[in-house]
Amino acid sequence: MSDHRGTSPGWAVLAITTSLAAVLGGAISGLIVHHRDPAPAPAPRSVSLGGAASATPVVQRPAGSIAAVAAKILPSVVSIEVKTSSGGDTGSGIVISTDGYILTNNHVVSAAADGGGKLSVIFPEKKVVRAVIVGRDKVSDLAVVRVQDVHGLQAAVLGSSASLAVGDAVVAVGSPLGLAGTVTSGIVSALDRPVEAGDTTGDTNDVIDAIQTDAAINPGNSGGPLVNAAGEVIGINSAIATLSAGQAFDSGQGGNIGLGFAIPIDQAKRIAQQIIKNGYSTHAIIGVSLDATYTGHGARIGNPRGGEAVVPGGPADTAGLHAGDVVVRADGQLVTTADELIVEIRQRVPGQQLTLIYVRDGNHHTAVVTLGSARSD
Repeated sequence: MSDHRGTSPGWAVLAITTSLAAVLGGAISGLIVHHRDPAPAPAPRSVSLGGAASATPVVQRPAGSIAAVAAKILPSVVSIEVKTSSGGDTGSGIVISTDGYILTNNHVVSAAADGGGKLSVIFPEKKVVRAVIVGRDKVSDLAVVRVQDVHGLQAAVLGSSASLAVGDAVVAVGSPLGLAGTVTSGIVSALDRPVEAGDTTGDTNDVIDAIQTDAAINPGNSGGPLVNAAGEVIGINSAIATLSAGQAFDSGQGGNIGLGFAIPIDQAKRIAQQIIKNGYSTHAIIGVSLDATYTGHGARIGNPRGGEAVVPGGPADTAGLHAGDVVVRADGQLVTTADELIVEIRQRVPGQQLTLIYVRDGNHHTAVVTLGSARSD
């Protein structure tokens, strides 16, 4: 009994030792086998992604699509850069002839004219060329510049703004914030919208009958084209409505809020042709000052700053209009503000006749005015 009890622990130790050796041995054996005989690496595979390519292009853009319109107009759109001793600015322009004439806004290039700055045109292929100002028109915020010795220019097709209707699709192209070749789209939101031209500061005579659009227009778009679905230029982007600094309209600050304004191409084309031919353009006038402080219905003839309200011997004077008369209709169109009367005049050319209905001493009268001419300079 005593011998049996004395040797039992030895068997237990042996069993534990043997088991441990088996475990360790198995582990070591496994490590040795793994070291001597590694598993083969997976063979590299070539994976073909996507389906088989079509024999014909998958994307086919129909005429009138935004992509098709952009492809047509982009080669004719340039960036314009003005550098002066006090800084610089950028805008956009449209090539309107193959011999180097470019249409833009007056406020884009005015610093170069007034301050003797350097004017450059940057073409879509990034070529930079010096330009000269042919002529400017502050009243309509238009200017023509020219580059020379540039070959292969593609002139934009100029359409007709007279055929526009509210709701028509339009595309705006330019260099907003210096980002050349930017394309945005929208519709014609309104027509014949009275807007102060360019960088004017409250001059009631400098008003354009603008095309309003919700296509995104931002600083730097000025002078670029607004085009229709056929890729034809129907307007020159000039101003945006902005909430910055409490201003109603602005040509260079603030950002897009869906209210952009373009000069109708029919007006811009006539002015550009005059500038190229003469170096200046002319505008229709009736020879009166309009009282911008008048809050009643219509456009009142008067000069709150003093001076003559009716130019002696001018068109209005000849037609019998007096200071204090309130014009309420022009060729049958209702006139509720001074700006609306100016727009009606701006749509016409010198020598045309304009029938005005006006109120004097509570009575309505009619006057037929033969529009005069004023040089823009």
